[in-house]
Amino acid sequence: MTQKAAVPFALPIDEILPAILSSLARTPNLVIEAAPGAGKTTRVPPALLGLVQGEILVLEPRRIAARLAARRVAAELGEEVGGTVGYQVRFEEVSGPRTRLRFVTEGILTRRLIGDPTLKGVDAVVLDEFHERHLDGDLALALLKRLQVSRPELRIVVMSATLEAAAVSEYLGGCPMLRSEGRLFELAVRHMPYSPLTLAAQVRHGVELLTKDESSGHILVFLPGAAEIRKAMRECETVARKAGMIVLQLHGDLTPAEQDRVVSPSAERKLILATNVAESSVTIDGVSAVIDSGLARVASYSPWTGLPTLAVSRVSKASARQRAGRAGRTGPGRVLRLYSEEDYRQRADHDAPEIVRSDLAQLCLALRVMGLAGFDEIDWLDAPPPPAVERAEKLLDGLGAVGAMAEKMSRYPLPPRLARLVVESQARGVGAQGCLAAAMLSSGERSPQHDLLTALEAEHDGRTLQLQKQLGRIAHAKEGRDDDDALLLSVLSGHPDRVARLRAGSQVLLSSGGSAELDGEPPPYEFMVALEVEDRTEKPLPLIRMTARIEPEWLIDLFPERMREVSSLSWHRTAERVEAVETLLYEELIVQESRDSMPAPEAAAALLAEKMLEVGVTRFVEEAALADLNARIEVAGITPPDLSAVLNDLCFGKRSFAELKNSSADLLAMLEQAAGQSKLREAAPTSVKLPSGRQTKVHYETGKPPWIASRLQDFFGMTETPRIGPGRTPVVVHLLAPNHRAVQTTTDLEGFWTRLYPQVRRELMRRYPRHAWPERPE
Repeated sequence: MTQKAAVPFALPIDEILPAILSSLARTPNLVIEAAPGAGKTTRVPPALLGLVQGEILVLEPRRIAARLAARRVAAELGEEVGGTVGYQVRFEEVSGPRTRLRFVTEGILTRRLIGDPTLKGVDAVVLDEFHERHLDGDLALALLKRLQVSRPELRIVVMSATLEAAAVSEYLGGCPMLRSEGRLFELAVRHMPYSPLTLAAQVRHGVELLTKDESSGHILVFLPGAAEIRKAMRECETVARKAGMIVLQLHGDLTPAEQDRVVSPSAERKLILATNVAESSVTIDGVSAVIDSGLARVASYSPWTGLPTLAVSRVSKASARQRAGRAGRTGPGRVLRLYSEEDYRQRADHDAPEIVRSDLAQLCLALRVMGLAGFDEIDWLDAPPPPAVERAEKLLDGLGAVGAMAEKMSRYPLPPRLARLVVESQARGVGAQGCLAAAMLSSGERSPQHDLLTALEAEHDGRTLQLQKQLGRIAHAKEGRDDDDALLLSVLSGHPDRVARLRAGSQVLLSSGGSAELDGEPPPYEFMVALEVEDRTEKPLPLIRMTARIEPEWLIDLFPERMREVSSLSWHRTAERVEAVETLLYEELIVQESRDSMPAPEAAAALLAEKMLEVGVTRFVEEAALADLNARIEVAGITPPDLSAVLNDLCFGKRSFAELKNSSADLLAMLEQAAGQSKLREAAPTSVKLPSGRQTKVHYETGKPPWIASRLQDFFGMTETPRIGPGRTPVVVHLLAPNHRAVQTTTDLEGFWTRLYPQVRRELMRRYPRHAWPERPE
């Protein structure tokens, strides 16, 4: 159906359209830099219809941009969408047999290249808003450049408002660059100081400042996401009503009708609360003021789930300038930045490309299906980091994403884990349930339930149901049998590295070797897959928000290569006993364990000896006897024996401390034997024989000379002091009275008899008259 063509008003880009066509007639590649609102999205692609005969694809970073651009271009051609101009996004396609100009999201082109590597029938590809540097955009540019080797006539046009054009031009063989300055009116930029208020309250305050005067025009507010938009709507409701403004929201999840209401001309003043979709992808006429939160949800990925995530981050200077430019298209504008000028100066000049900060598994899967051996076969504008490539390859190998399996997985617009889930669920006869599970996990739907099966039984939001239908169409899934185990096995197939086991309370052990904490009450099952996990900066353990039950025998059936058996020894602290442990491990997670089988004697002896040393050897031998032996060894000048080796010998054939209870004598004897028993007894005897025939003990103390003690009468007839040790050191002799108290100590018996004995004799005769005290003891 034909409609009256909209009168196309002049746009800044129109001035360089002849130069664009002239350049592309000579060389196939072109880089265009144009300010926001210059009209590049809606004027450049249709201008190419007369240059090429085949189809023209225009890559847009967002669905809303593809839809709105297609409608605008079709209207200017006097047609409905679906005629010459069409669009295709994740959940929707509007086109017809006459469609030659097709606006698509970046991922659509990637999947088209997988099925048709030569892009048959396509003569030109325009990459719009390329400065956003999405992963699929970088892949598309790299594959298109590669395709030009066999199709040199293929036109590649790269467009952006804040592009580093020289780098892209050099990448495309030094191709021409054209610039449209646009028409930007004067902007009054004001930075706000730090505020402790919530973001919504800061927005309200900003709206109050901007509505104090009588200026007309819409106010465009940039916020990180839909949640912040809803909070700001509630906060600004009163101030907007007083200013005679209607409050509208703009983000990618709105229906086409809701999006049209925001961008369509209106006599009413609008307060538009938008994500960064309004930064470059969508032009809204009539905006005279911008409030910039300085924040955006930046695409990244969760290393736990491998799923895409959006983290709130500060925008770059380039994004801040582009946001500000939205206020100066039709007249002088005002910009209120909710952050300080110093904050602005410290921001990065440009946002980092996704390829250097995102998960590359989906990208790697696409290359595998295309028959490319790896990332090295592609000439990238910015090469991906090798560690990220290695992680992606390892994940895909773990999912079995090779050959036919990789091709099956690539059919689904899902991260590889969830694509593997859907493929497995189809094979197990539960395809419909698998599509629902993958849709719920992929859409970001936040369920109050923490168990997957319970969450699947609840009502789901529109995004989940829409994706479920799309997946069902691709998989030709039909309602099959109700088999929870089959679904859970499919979930496990897609998450082989997310296996966990309930430990105690809310903590779980992970197959990677770490720990995590469960959100809410622990599940009634012990083994699980951690499906939704988030890292927390304020707490040491990551938080698991959703789990799925698995049985340990499934791990053996599905992933025998990840299983291993380990035999080890364990110390039972309570029983103080060595136990043999046979452990079945899934990666680093204990699946099954058996204890108390008979350990190998050598290994058991080593561990038992180690534990003896930990508690102290004196628990098993008299401390004084051990100290005496050590002192004898020191006096004898002998190298001390290896205590660990002696303990190992002592413990051989034993398993517990109880068996060592009566081993004191054995230990001392073994230590003496290890030190050299004959040499030790000769150099440091345990006793000496006195003239009376009595053997008296030699006492040894570390750091002191050895000594002996006996009654003075026992030494009658001994004139030389006993000597021991390699240096023949005289012992200290303690001469005792009949009451066994020392009357004299000496190391010189001969001197004692000559000089001191007469006096000692008189005293002893007085005190002990019944004892014989000869004048000359012999």
